[in-house]
Amino acid sequence: MNNRNVLISGSSVAGPALAYWLHRHGFTPTIVERAPALRDGGYAVDFRGEAHLSILRRMGVLADLERARTGTGSMSYVNSAGKPVAKLPADLFAGDLEILRGDLARILYDATREHTEYIFGDSIASLTEDADGVTVTFERGAPRRFDLVIGADGLHSNTRRLAFGPEEQFVKHLGVYCAIFTTANHLGLDHTGHAYRTAGRLAAMYSARHNTEAKAVFYFASPAMDLDRRDVVRQQAVLVEQFAGNGWQSDRLLHDMRSAPDFYFDSVGQVRMDSWTRGRVALVGDAAYCPSSLSGMGSGLALVGAYVLAGELAAAYGDHRVAFARYQEEMREYAAGCQKMGDGVAKLMIPGNRFLASALNRYYKVMPYLPGKDMAAKIARKTAENITLRDYSDLTRR
Repeated sequence: MNNRNVLISGSSVAGPALAYWLHRHGFTPTIVERAPALRDGGYAVDFRGEAHLSILRRMGVLADLERARTGTGSMSYVNSAGKPVAKLPADLFAGDLEILRGDLARILYDATREHTEYIFGDSIASLTEDADGVTVTFERGAPRRFDLVIGADGLHSNTRRLAFGPEEQFVKHLGVYCAIFTTANHLGLDHTGHAYRTAGRLAAMYSARHNTEAKAVFYFASPAMDLDRRDVVRQQAVLVEQFAGNGWQSDRLLHDMRSAPDFYFDSVGQVRMDSWTRGRVALVGDAAYCPSSLSGMGSGLALVGAYVLAGELAAAYGDHRVAFARYQEEMREYAAGCQKMGDGVAKLMIPGNRFLASALNRYYKVMPYLPGKDMAAKIARKTAENITLRDYSDLTRR
């Protein structure tokens, strides 16, 4: 086996999943994470179909995820007084298994920490590749040598910027921004959520962690803004500008936002690249093919990508040139299908004017009585299952 020592940037989903499979195949993974510790916040993510569940089962974490699952049922759209006016089925939002992103990260960390070196509070500063490996300098730590470097660091990937070029070349803004944070479950929601839509805006709450808390979610339509992703004060000010006086629970949630321990704000975008690899550097998950947070496919796609990338490296005895080519061949069609799910969702979810918002609300009200009411959920399931996974188990630690 060649190229055993692998540096992975990012400890959310794709990074730890990749580390798990690399270790199983005899590699030595190291994960570097900019945050000082695991991030506990974030929205609920879901897995659907046998492709996703089979990987979780093989990793031995499926039972842990099922114990931590949200158990969220149907989602209700409400009017300004909070009265439900339409209901969408759970399968459309939660898939087969829904879990908070922070809980998922913790479970994957626990499954990998004994055989993976984690470096928190640091980030890659530069990459210098030669015929034998990559010299990596860090923002804080001493330089080190690795055989391969994998970027699993999300939509705004630092690894992608260093190895492939500026973010603007690859990230497509979908015209929507989102914010999410933890708040009190003051509506008494019981494994469900409420959403309130107006022209260009959507505010929502759903219960979390067995109803002991809730997640507040805001989406609003906007062209790309010049915002510092680490300037929380300015981000919160933008959210107030967009939602103050919007109706329903908007003002209450904006007030609670100030004391939230895990406020998150970002643009909604997709990553489109002709190639996910360059030399000894490869990308996986959102860094390579983010389908957008609105697609419902991001975490499952990251999980599959990590499984395939590690498996192909093992199948090629660590020859990254062969493995990276096979990884792209195996994943290209699947990633494109998942990204297609994200196309158009922004306009449907956040209509640009009152007429469209009203029409969509009326449609959701009658949708349960229409033929094909489950079509969207069926399309999502078909997309999630549109890959035949190779069994790499015979390559384990050979």
